[in-house]
Amino acid sequence: MKKYETDSIRNIAVLGHLGSGKTSLLESALHVSGAKEKKGSVEEKNTASDHLTEEKERQTSVALSLIPAEYGEYKFNFLDTPGSEEFVNEFNQAFEVVKGAVLVIDATKGIEVGTERLLFELNERNIPTVIFINKTDKENVKYEELINKLKDAIGYQCVPFTWPIGVSEDFKGHVNLVDLQAHVYNNGKPETQDIPEDLKDKVDELREQIVESVAETSDELLEKHFSGEELTQEEIDGGLRQSVIDGELKPIIAGSALSDIGTETLLNMLTKFMPSPAKLKPMKGKDVKTGEEIERKTDSNEPFSAYVFKSLVDPFIGSVNMIKVISGTLNTGDEVLINDNKKPAKINTVFTLRGKEQIETNTLNAGDIGAVTKIEGLTTGSTLSSPKHPVIFEGPEIPSPTIYVAIRPKQKQDEDKISSVLQRLNIEDPSFEVKRNKETAQLLIGGQGMTHINFILDKMKNMFKVDVDTVDQKIVYRETLKKKTEAEGRHKKQSGGSGQFGVVHIRFEPLDPNENEFEFSEEVYGGAVPKNFFPAVEKGLVEGMVKGPLAGYPVIGVKATLYDGQHHPVDSNEVSFKMAAQLALRNAFKYGSPTILEPIMKVEIFVKDDYVGDVMGDINKRRGRVISMDPLEGGRQKVTADIPEAEITKYAIDLKAMTQGSGYFTREFERYEEVPGNLIDEIIEEAKQEAEE
Repeated sequence: MKKYETDSIRNIAVLGHLGSGKTSLLESALHVSGAKEKKGSVEEKNTASDHLTEEKERQTSVALSLIPAEYGEYKFNFLDTPGSEEFVNEFNQAFEVVKGAVLVIDATKGIEVGTERLLFELNERNIPTVIFINKTDKENVKYEELINKLKDAIGYQCVPFTWPIGVSEDFKGHVNLVDLQAHVYNNGKPETQDIPEDLKDKVDELREQIVESVAETSDELLEKHFSGEELTQEEIDGGLRQSVIDGELKPIIAGSALSDIGTETLLNMLTKFMPSPAKLKPMKGKDVKTGEEIERKTDSNEPFSAYVFKSLVDPFIGSVNMIKVISGTLNTGDEVLINDNKKPAKINTVFTLRGKEQIETNTLNAGDIGAVTKIEGLTTGSTLSSPKHPVIFEGPEIPSPTIYVAIRPKQKQDEDKISSVLQRLNIEDPSFEVKRNKETAQLLIGGQGMTHINFILDKMKNMFKVDVDTVDQKIVYRETLKKKTEAEGRHKKQSGGSGQFGVVHIRFEPLDPNENEFEFSEEVYGGAVPKNFFPAVEKGLVEGMVKGPLAGYPVIGVKATLYDGQHHPVDSNEVSFKMAAQLALRNAFKYGSPTILEPIMKVEIFVKDDYVGDVMGDINKRRGRVISMDPLEGGRQKVTADIPEAEITKYAIDLKAMTQGSGYFTREFERYEEVPGNLIDEIIEEAKQEAEE
């Protein structure tokens, strides 16, 4: 693939709800642009972007994929994004490196849940967007009704730039409202014809909307329009381009990806109305040497810098890193710095990817997207820069998991292999978390939902041949005392020769378990317990608190004061006082009103106004407390609540069902609180049963 200058590059994210036809549209773009003689299809499992085994099996995109296409003098770097919102990190990384988007909508289904959320994100991030109404040739399409619903959803910024000639089985092309030409398609090839008579009134109405939108971009054009003077095509194109870039207009194009209708028009409009990387604001980073904020312009004459937005792991060729060149130029053989490790790395080869196909380029100019391979230490979020001008860019925040499952290998021989496999997959997708809970002896995987987690597990099986079973996550409770009490611990052992003897009297007092896990002090007078045994008493308590007397959970929120005891000049030793301290702890739990503490999570729930009542009622059923409610744009609310973790282990699934897939949430540990009395016995009994197993 040839080298492209910055002005000739367009970086575009392709977004849409599950099944809207994103992948099919990209196949159409590759075919129309001449990159592929024959289109692939999702059903035949031979598309460029859905190349993973898991994507072929599901027949939907589950990972970010780079699809470059050359069209005329331009290069498009399309990023095909997953259809499920659970792959939120893929979206975040894509948004980090593009300044343009195509939102694909299925004309037969209209504005779906995923469409609404994507529209909100695109507006929030101010990303210029073209809306492609796909499947306009399918049955029961009500095109004009869909346009009106779009306007209700996001306002009058969405403006048709084309209008269909016929719909459903009669759909055969469209009128381009920008240049006032009608295009009728025959086997995917457009033919320019006169505007049909029955559409002329509609075309005049829509054209006037476009002209008015352009006129409002400047006082000069507005005055010209009101005076009755026609705007030139150049003025219209320039005004529309500025309005699209500013986010004031979202062009709508009618089409059919499978029939290649509208694809060429889409490509033309992307070249005309989307910004080149050269028009982007400078990227802010940190100077490695001084720590000060610096900027890098998207300019090939600036010092080289690049950002890794996606990493791929291949069992055979190693890691492949997708990069966007922020500034300067990257060539095969260049030496670069990775983050600030002070050690230059050599670029073996510069190439681009079309799905899994590697296409050699040797050079990437500022603003371009490509890939490098076999560079140790390079992962998603890394920065590459010139060794003489080192810089670090901060990527988007990695979302924290909303659901965890415990896994265990089906084959015992995979136990040693499983950690390294998960570590390699985590390089590809840092938004899933792997942690081993020593208290429950569970290996946990956390993700954004079960679709996300199942994709990780399928990839383990398909790529690394490691198959696992899943079980529910165990909640990690804590034990504590609620009442001040005193307890004796007496350890005496005589078995011939020197024995063991130690007696301690300890005062136990409750502390705030979220402030202090454990405090130890001593008030011993007269040498009842020699000072050299104080550390042994403390150590005995610390070890005894690892597994509490109630249910075997760690003890927290306790202050222990050693105030008296007995010792023997011969038989007393450290072991004796350790054992005595542990006995005192157990005795204290008989009289100090022991209880179980549970983890409380701070949960932020994002939900449409229609479902707020259902969500609030559900929070109460889960023993939760609503902290606040904040209205958001687009008829949505952010509900903040504290909910016991035991009640939300599967909330990612339940919230989807409750809100028809539109709700989502974040969670983080907030504090420990006492479990209601009616649940304590049940928790203790479950813990005993697990211990017996």
